Amino acid sequence: MLKKNRLPLANRCKPAGLLRITFSAAMPLLASSLLRPVLLVAPLLAAPLLATPLLSEPLLTAPLPTNPLSAIKQSSTHAGGQFTHPGAWNSQQNLDYVKNKIANKEAPWLTEFERIRQSPSASRAPHPLRQIPLMGNHDTVFRDDAIAAYTQALLWYFTGNKTYGDSAISILNAWANFEEFTTGSQQGSNQQQLRAGWIGAVLAQAADIMRGYSGWSEANVNQLQLMFKRAFYPQLTTMSQWNGNVDLTQIEALLAIAVFNQDEAIFNLGLVRLNQRIPAYFYLTSDGPLPQAIAGDGNNLPAFWFNPQHMPNGLTQETCRDNGHHTQFGLGSALHAAEIAWNQGIDLYTPHQKRFTAALELLASQILTQSFAPCANVKPTQSLFNTWEIGYNHYHNRQGLHLPNTQKLIEQHVRPHSTRAVWNLVYETLTHAKK
Repeated sequence: MLKKNRLPLANRCKPAGLLRITFSAAMPLLASSLLRPVLLVAPLLAAPLLATPLLSEPLLTAPLPTNPLSAIKQSSTHAGGQFTHPGAWNSQQNLDYVKNKIANKEAPWLTEFERIRQSPSASRAPHPLRQIPLMGNHDTVFRDDAIAAYTQALLWYFTGNKTYGDSAISILNAWANFEEFTTGSQQGSNQQQLRAGWIGAVLAQAADIMRGYSGWSEANVNQLQLMFKRAFYPQLTTMSQWNGNVDLTQIEALLAIAVFNQDEAIFNLGLVRLNQRIPAYFYLTSDGPLPQAIAGDGNNLPAFWFNPQHMPNGLTQETCRDNGHHTQFGLGSALHAAEIAWNQGIDLYTPHQKRFTAALELLASQILTQSFAPCANVKPTQSLFNTWEIGYNHYHNRQGLHLPNTQKLIEQHVRPHSTRAVWNLVYETLTHAKK
């Protein structure tokens, strides 16, 4: 039986509107600690700033606020202390849409549903651990259990089959006794921060969906919430100073866990970090010759951005690191975070529209043309993850923007060929595809 979990949210925005909530006075102070002063250094490269040509016509964008920073401030805090459930990657409206498509045997949803139903994750039993040490691959056990819990939660929601519901709950309950990601002598290990982000983002999705399951006791829900606070908060609340995809993964996990935990302070921390990281990860030529500085860049922005030969709109901090592999994680996590905020009534898509859409179109173009100019090595990654649908769904299906390269990549490559579940990039075609 489904329990009603759609709690009221003060001043909740309409789907096409922008939430207007006063930006907390404490938030700018917290945000300022994430940035280092911009140093007066030489331009990134002597070469002129050239735009990488796209495969189709230029990107068409809807009107944006005249003062994007003002829009961000007005829409960047969660007020009222109440959250909508389910409301992380998936809203109830979205899940019901997919459930109806599956029942009507429509593509691509039925195919994607059958794919996860026949996967090992659909019947995986829990393999709980008390600790994840820094060394070794014990984290993959937790990763696979988290993906299994999410798989089974979706299968329960779409079928109503109690076997899937009970199995998902058994995984969540088993991991409620998890104690910590140990770091040994390395205080604040970036690797453990990344693992907590990857795993927490997915496990929290499963937990949030299963809040509506009558077979999950309040006591067990509380135990899992305490586990997230005990084991995940210490790894997520301090920003990693590795490459930006790590911070974005941490942020995604913070927001997802905060929804499940109904933790307003943690949710707002995630929003602040997201608004600070996005302009330091996704470049626009309007930023000037240098991207925005941020803690961890080593006071050397060209090296931090892996020395691109020029700076087109939509370039990311990791584009030239490995030509699309880690950029898909960074872009996917950022868009996941924006979707979680959206499902809680907060629009971060609009103030960051230019950066997100430019990044989607540039990366899609680079993969389609098999050329990663402006990087010194133009050979593209062979990795293709199932993580394009959430951003495309918002900007194309909700907002009506024309994203020709993203559309072509999704239809011709992502849906037919992408890996469906890799860490926190999981099942987006199933949950967020629209025709």
